[in-house]
Amino acid sequence: MAAVAHIPYFSNILNRIIDIEMTGHWGHPILMFPSSYGSYTQNRDFGLNDTVMHFVDQGRIKLYNIETLDGWSFYAEHMSSENKIAHYEQYLQFMVQELIPKIQQDCHTHRVAVAGCSFGGYHAGNIAFRFPDLVSHLFSMSGVFNIRNLTPLSDDIRIYFNCPDEFVLNDESWKYNHMHVVLNTSDWDICLSRNQHMHQVLNSKGIAHWYDERKWIEHDWPLWKMVFPEYIQRYFS
Repeated sequence: MAAVAHIPYFSNILNRIIDIEMTGHWGHPILMFPSSYGSYTQNRDFGLNDTVMHFVDQGRIKLYNIETLDGWSFYAEHMSSENKIAHYEQYLQFMVQELIPKIQQDCHTHRVAVAGCSFGGYHAGNIAFRFPDLVSHLFSMSGVFNIRNLTPLSDDIRIYFNCPDEFVLNDESWKYNHMHVVLNTSDWDICLSRNQHMHQVLNSKGIAHWYDERKWIEHDWPLWKMVFPEYIQRYFS
């Protein structure tokens, strides 16, 4: 069984410790995000990690489950939209300037995969579409692609640049040619329409992706635990 290690990572950009759980010794790195307000251990606690442990044990993939700062940004109810997006931008800069370079160095790879369920799918998708040169694979399961409902009454331009279903429409599609993009949803998923819309955006730009809509299953862990190992089998076997 692969080793699981807790890594308290001090970020100079955020001036605080970010908790990370690393699973495995080697393999292609997958940076995994929890759903809204979820702990960095959430994907293990709910069994998502277990569904791909066979691939971890074989050294095909290595998991990095990371703490998000939703309560300090988008889900801080009494915070202004401008402060929410400013804090989230700091979190993004921590990712691209500190954490991902560290993972690149540790795993001897230029690009990492990103994955997440529900609002974790937003974090994964936003990283992938904002910084495509850093990302090899995107596995967004029941994700969302727009945060304007969480940043109301503001026309801050930074909000636009954190809504993939908006800025990708005006981006150059060649940036994503190397990336394997998977959008997962289901016909009972509360995020179905958001995934259908992002699917249409990617189609309109000619960006290759796998839109995977399942049947008769809700927005919850049984769906995500069913599909995630299928994606890992397809791309890392």
